[in-house]
Amino acid sequence: MELSHLGAPIGPMIRVHGGFANRMYRLDTDQGSFAIKELNLVGRRWTYRVEDVFRFECAAFAAGIPMPEPISAGQYTLVHRWVEGEKVPEAPVSAAYAFEVGEILARIHALDVTWTNVSIEEPASQDWSELAARATATGQPWADELASQVETFLAIAHFVDTCERPGPIVLTHRDIQPWNLLAREGRPVVLDWELSGMLDLSSELGSTALSLAKGPGLEDIKPAIFRSVLDGYVTGGGVLPPPGPSWFVSMIGGWLGHTRWNILRCLAGVEASTGPDLALSHESVRNGLGGLPDLFGRLGELTALLL
Repeated sequence: MELSHLGAPIGPMIRVHGGFANRMYRLDTDQGSFAIKELNLVGRRWTYRVEDVFRFECAAFAAGIPMPEPISAGQYTLVHRWVEGEKVPEAPVSAAYAFEVGEILARIHALDVTWTNVSIEEPASQDWSELAARATATGQPWADELASQVETFLAIAHFVDTCERPGPIVLTHRDIQPWNLLAREGRPVVLDWELSGMLDLSSELGSTALSLAKGPGLEDIKPAIFRSVLDGYVTGGGVLPPPGPSWFVSMIGGWLGHTRWNILRCLAGVEASTGPDLALSHESVRNGLGGLPDLFGRLGELTALLL
């Protein structure tokens, strides 16, 4: 990493553990504190558009979106000024916090930023039987669970490929989840913009509202918190799309791809030099094998939240 433009270091660069896809470091220099994100480009399901993401971030920061100040971008890194704040637990947030996140989304969608790269979504992978066989052959601790869920994961892949998206398509963050948010004096700060791009509006709203209205599972969804995100979006000038399963297809598809990516990392059986630690990949696989079938099975219940 070429970081000389950040000033003279006043201590070693320190890794901040816990990233699900990339690696984060903190660097303190005579010019301040910085978050250095090392992007993992190995085996990704998409190509990071680093320059476009940085340009989008700069526009959002200039418009007053609460987020870390973007400093620079390179082929493998994104640098932001370090922001202190409280981590947002994976639990229902307050109604006021959810409302403000909805308002922030409306402001993001109103930004006048040209996005030249239009991603073509690849079909969902259909190799779940092969992955289950490899997991069994290599003695993965979750092999039996994967084998028992092969048909479910094939059904999920079919849903992701065939679900109708009504539009409109918006340029947006694409991944506003509790782990990509901070609370500073009780108000949201939006982190981790590297997945930014074009997305069906209903998918962005559904994923955001559901993630802020529930805990780690789906047993304690707070409909009032879900609705607070949407109320904030409308107050911020946004227009809600029609209800339907498309509100959750991106969340399901993203989790499906993330689970498969971590399965492949676990099957390789070695500690990679980039991305999450192997232990975290195993944890992500177990979460996906348990959580995705539950999420998929509750589509009707979730869609009812929109009515």
